[in-house]
Amino acid sequence: MSGLEWVIEAHGCDGRALADLPRLRALFTDVVAAMALRPVGLPMWHQFPTTGGITGLCLLAESHLACHTFPEHQSICLNVFCCHPRPDWDFAGYFKREFGATAVNVRRIERPYIHERESRQLSELRRADQVPLV
Repeated sequence: MSGLEWVIEAHGCDGRALADLPRLRALFTDVVAAMALRPVGLPMWHQFPTTGGITGLCLLAESHLACHTFPEHQSICLNVFCCHPRPDWDFAGYFKREFGATAVNVRRIERPYIHERESRQLSELRRADQVPLV
């Protein structure tokens, strides 16, 4: 058994959208619903006064969902970690549609729970599938 982690970086985004807290809340709501995640409380948010960038964190029964926006660089980083496998979601399409991203990099990483010496199959699980920039 292993967990799954997605690390998503979107570039060329609309800087105003990245500083829009309701839009980031909607992102979390959409990810939670689409991936059937279970928040254990309300997300926590912090908006930086100088840049308008936002950091968000949602503790999940499955692990966590976090984002960091950089309006001044037109980029957002999203991290989703699940302790149980979940189907992939169209992160690239979402960021292009909702934030105007021109490039999205999605990395899906399997996180095995047993040590390498305990499993001969672990080398296959350690491979991070790189999704090309779109």
